[in-house]
Amino acid sequence: MGCMAEPVIIEDVDELRALAPVTSAPIRHHVFVCTGKSCSARDSAEVKDAFEGELKARGILFGREAKGKNPKGSVVLTECASVGFCAIGAAVMIYPDGVWYAQVRATDVPEIIEEHLVNGRVVERLALLKLPSDGSKEDSSTGSDWEA
Repeated sequence: MGCMAEPVIIEDVDELRALAPVTSAPIRHHVFVCTGKSCSARDSAEVKDAFEGELKARGILFGREAKGKNPKGSVVLTECASVGFCAIGAAVMIYPDGVWYAQVRATDVPEIIEEHLVNGRVVERLALLKLPSDGSKEDSSTGSDWEA
């Protein structure tokens, strides 16, 4: 059996930045949309597509111009797997604010972008959790439908 080569660690910061253009973009927010099994059953793909379309239309979605995105965009959009509230998806998390939205539908996306990302106001009707959180005082050892 052959040995795998050790990964090369790049120590030159300029070289790292050249390989990761996101490091020089004016990023203000990172939006995660859960596309895990349960959220997918609640149309999370449409939610992610709505974020992508609306953010592109506003010119604030970070990414390559060849993909219709803006290399100087202020929002990164990422799909993720289960975050632990599968029964009430689609789940959307916005950082650095630490706001977790539940039951998000594609029709909610323009409001989240306008209110939260552009104007800095949490969409309270969808906000489930704000991190850091002290948690609930209730017993959390119940057999819930958590799949992470």
